[in-house]
Amino acid sequence: MLDDRAKLLLKALVERYIADGQPVGSRTLSQASGLELSSATIRNVMADLEGLGLIASPHTSAGRIPTARGYRLFVDTMLTVQRDKLPELKLMPEQPQKVIANAANLLSNLSQFVGVVMAPRMPSVFRHIEFMRLSEKRLLVIIVSPEGDVQNRVIFTQSDYSSSQLIEAANYLNSHFSGLTMEQVRERLQSEVESLRGEIVTLMQAAVNAGSEALSESADSVVISGERNLLSVSDFSSDMDNLRRAFDLFEQKTQILRLLDISSKAEGVRIFIGGESQVVPFEELSVVSAPYEVDGQVVGTLGVIGPTRMHYDRMIQIVDITSKLVTNALSHRS
Repeated sequence: MLDDRAKLLLKALVERYIADGQPVGSRTLSQASGLELSSATIRNVMADLEGLGLIASPHTSAGRIPTARGYRLFVDTMLTVQRDKLPELKLMPEQPQKVIANAANLLSNLSQFVGVVMAPRMPSVFRHIEFMRLSEKRLLVIIVSPEGDVQNRVIFTQSDYSSSQLIEAANYLNSHFSGLTMEQVRERLQSEVESLRGEIVTLMQAAVNAGSEALSESADSVVISGERNLLSVSDFSSDMDNLRRAFDLFEQKTQILRLLDISSKAEGVRIFIGGESQVVPFEELSVVSAPYEVDGQVVGTLGVIGPTRMHYDRMIQIVDITSKLVTNALSHRS
């Protein structure tokens, strides 16, 4: 356990390093902490903090910088979030994809880092379905969600269907199953197979499978905005390897989706600090995230990705406000 003096010195060191980006020496730390301590005493405390793995000494400097463990202790026990004056913020109730894109841009612009938003994971419900014959045994399935989002999927069939058969299958699906999830449609079709012609059932089952995949893929997407902001962050611009790894992360998106998925299971704002675990893949990045809701149900997550040396109090405020704006915009669409 740290005593109060050690906690105060660690807090001052982290805040000074976040502000300046330079290793913090004992003289600077004495001034920043406001404690009347000798340089020797401060050096002893810093040696203890280093022994605990909370700070580290870069090879080129006598000063110290926070480690991932030091940042974690800081954000968990020492951080006080000040309510900064943010500009008047709004997200208009629009189609979900537009709201998500606008939210990612908002996060990026406010933070000057990278904004990420996981698209809402909604049940794969369809409002309308159509078939278009592309060629023999090759069809385009057009699925419209209740929100008006359109997904297209090409399917290959064992039989060649006439225009009248395609219209018959689409009309049956739209009149009997509109508003249900694809899983519910699949179950209903299995129970009604005897009352329908075999080839039409096969077509509808193929369409339901394709529609379920299309809607699922759409729901799992993540929108990323502001990657280029990292070019002006000294922690990255001075190290091309770090920058390249960050851009690889944004391009692959898989790890970001996994991280955001973890965030959606928690309440409120969460902070992931690089180097703590495999959740954030390398030490130079931190993620501040929060879930958002639609009509009281958590359906996705959003956040800011930036350097570990970020103003966490401001990022918490930005992410928290944006999650509330997205919740409001998606829950009150006209």
